[in-house]
Amino acid sequence: MRKLMWKKAAAAAMTATILATSATVLQAAAPPDGYTNAQDTVEAYGGAYSNWMTKWNSTISKDREQISLSPGSDNSSLNFAWYTKKASGIQKLKIAENKRLTNAKVYEAKQTEAVTDKDDTAYVSNKVTATDLKANTTYYYSYQKDGQWTAPEKYTTDNGSKFSFIFVGDPQIGSSNELKGQDTAEFYNAQSAAVANDAFNWNTTLSQAMEKTNNKASFVLSSGDQIQSTKKKSPNKAAWGSEIEYSGYLSPDVLKNLPVATTVGNHDADNANYTYHFNTANASELGSNKTVGGDYWFKHDNALFIMLNTQDTNVEEHRQFIEQTVAANKDCKWRIVTLHQDIYGSAEHSNEPEITNLRYQLAPIFEDNKVDVVLTGHDHAYSRTQILKGGHKTTEYSNSDFKSMLNKDMDAGENPDTVYTAKENIKADTTDPSEKAYLDYLNQVMDKDAIQQVTKKGTTVFNPTGILYMTAGSSSGSKYYDLVPRQQSYIANRWQQDVPTYSVIDITDTTFTINTYRTDTEEKIDETFSIAKVNESENKNQTEDKKQPATEKKDTTKPIETAIAPKKAVLKKVKATGKKKVKIIVKKTSEKINGYEVILSTKKNFKKAKKVTTKENVVIVKKLKAGKKYFVKVRAFKKVGNKKIYGKYSTVKKVIVKK
Repeated sequence: MRKLMWKKAAAAAMTATILATSATVLQAAAPPDGYTNAQDTVEAYGGAYSNWMTKWNSTISKDREQISLSPGSDNSSLNFAWYTKKASGIQKLKIAENKRLTNAKVYEAKQTEAVTDKDDTAYVSNKVTATDLKANTTYYYSYQKDGQWTAPEKYTTDNGSKFSFIFVGDPQIGSSNELKGQDTAEFYNAQSAAVANDAFNWNTTLSQAMEKTNNKASFVLSSGDQIQSTKKKSPNKAAWGSEIEYSGYLSPDVLKNLPVATTVGNHDADNANYTYHFNTANASELGSNKTVGGDYWFKHDNALFIMLNTQDTNVEEHRQFIEQTVAANKDCKWRIVTLHQDIYGSAEHSNEPEITNLRYQLAPIFEDNKVDVVLTGHDHAYSRTQILKGGHKTTEYSNSDFKSMLNKDMDAGENPDTVYTAKENIKADTTDPSEKAYLDYLNQVMDKDAIQQVTKKGTTVFNPTGILYMTAGSSSGSKYYDLVPRQQSYIANRWQQDVPTYSVIDITDTTFTINTYRTDTEEKIDETFSIAKVNESENKNQTEDKKQPATEKKDTTKPIETAIAPKKAVLKKVKATGKKKVKIIVKKTSEKINGYEVILSTKKNFKKAKKVTTKENVVIVKKLKAGKKYFVKVRAFKKVGNKKIYGKYSTVKKVIVKK
């Protein structure tokens, strides 16, 4: 992730404060607004941080063999993964309903060659899935580390009727290190200090979150970026470059008893060691970026969790995965998608064209598959949206557009004061053409028309037909981003105070409830928000959602039948792009429309025509007759009430389909 100039400028100051000996690494000073210094937290008092640093330097920083737990395919299974030295051979795990592990079920681990560490120690990844677990039962497990059985650890299943989980964003352990990856003692010392700092705060967050759930959370869900160092930016591009960060990430004691459902973030995506540390359920090759695997899913009680690897941008594969997963789990009451990028967020990344482009590709898929909630990260700042549906791209732009404008608009300058919302450096009255184009783009991606009218009592929304999008803040305090200066229309609430945060989500058969907290005061940063699914008879005031803000009254006026029709569409280009398919491009219009109807026929009078309806101005039509000449025309439409109002057809164009 990129940082603002003032955050980068702190690197030199931090480097000067890093002192190291062969035995001890001292903590680096924090750059302004950059991260949470663990030594300044209450949890560090009474020698706690000094004790932690002693453990870190003596054992934890060198321990590559810590175990990770991940949710199994459903409540009756649990997945494990851990490293051992390759020379130690096959390892085992045992699990039983008693601490003495009598009558334990013993599993032989499936092994995969993992990394060779900096000290030339070769490791393998061990994976086990424990099955046939009973509801509301306490189990104990032990696993072999290089042939030696570990002390038993406890794992308790929930009762199978309602549950809670902890939602966190971007632990990104090691991100508080401002130095770039170089094969020097200075870098390695700084990396170790940063990982120790971030892991201490990560432990604080998880411990507090578990206390909020009365130690009954069923699992943690992470929206990605478990660690900081990509393989590409590690010293010598070594695969082991992030292993010390995984040692920090896995170090909290709570993770020995609590599974984590991880999502692939951009910092995880280029190194296969992500796949060695985590044992995900129902893993698919769909959505795979060929390094860390693809999408996966699991279900817990009445909820289906769909975990997308959107570091792979093949949206069609994500569509296939979602459709297949939903079809195989029709019994689930709740459908929850997690991905890394905050496609409806409100901090530094949220207005980037590559993020909004991904939004307009994925949101229709989520809507078609009746997803209830989408959980994201990436921006290290909390936000919650209105209930949204029908957002679509209304202006054309590429992923690389507006980069200089985005930087200029949010640049805090040299030696800035601490701020949580970026400056608005580009003003509304600008006359600069590039800046005006940028502001027009920002207005287009506000998605005002996607905001749904809802029935709400207190902080509970009843039977919404749209989707709630949540973006988690930093859970470790390793890095923070400022909120964008213009809050998007689709945002219901947002928060940034450069403090680690976490959410507790409670799910029953009829309700989804989220509470979000800051770790320094343990207070809520947003009101409790709930979605309720009830029968119509239980909620007599329920009305159909319309594309209006929740604060507005529903418009009961009947649609005017003589509404102004869209202008005549302009068919810009029709091109045969492959066997039996053509690409059709319609010139973008500045007026507000809901989509286009494309007509194709082998006959000039358009008899027996093929019709395609699309929200986009670019569409690929498949399954045409090879070698045939097709006549093509298009018209725009608006939706008024339950009717479509069509504009005039475009001029007809011809194309010959490739054989």
